[in-house]
Amino acid sequence: MTLAEGLTLILGGARSGKSRHAEELAEGSNLEPVYIATAQDFGSDGEMAARIAHHRARRGGIWRDMEVPLELGSTIRAEAAPKRVLLVDCLTLWLTNLMLAGRDVDAEAEALAALFDHPPAGPVILVSNEVGLGIVPDNRMARDFRDHAGRLHQRLAQKAERVLFVAAGLPLVLKG
Repeated sequence: MTLAEGLTLILGGARSGKSRHAEELAEGSNLEPVYIATAQDFGSDGEMAARIAHHRARRGGIWRDMEVPLELGSTIRAEAAPKRVLLVDCLTLWLTNLMLAGRDVDAEAEALAALFDHPPAGPVILVSNEVGLGIVPDNRMARDFRDHAGRLHQRLAQKAERVLFVAAGLPLVLKG
């Protein structure tokens, strides 16, 4: 599968292979790959530090890595270039960061989606966890998170040239 111009949205469950597939698309593009990570290592969570280290080691040295927990839209706009591919991993961690920071999640999500009304130069790959396929969460914050993610995915899927769903390491084309 080749990388589409413009926006590619890749959805999937935890450990579905979505990040690896996104990386393969970016690496196969022959463009300068920039990895925009939304995960934060707060220093107290050894498991998260190990996950971040694993992702970096898997990608190797061809990537330029950035850690962007909140200011995603402005970073995409600033970093986009015709000879560069941006990979954002992942939107659900970004939503979590926004919620924990007390930000207006709906406004931030709408601003991110609006960015793709006039797409930035060069392809952009957005990776996100599909969290709407499971049970209804038993607490309000988890339900709010699931709802924010679902609405964000719908907004971005409308603007994307290609939408993929990855399950068991296999990409399924939903759009494009």
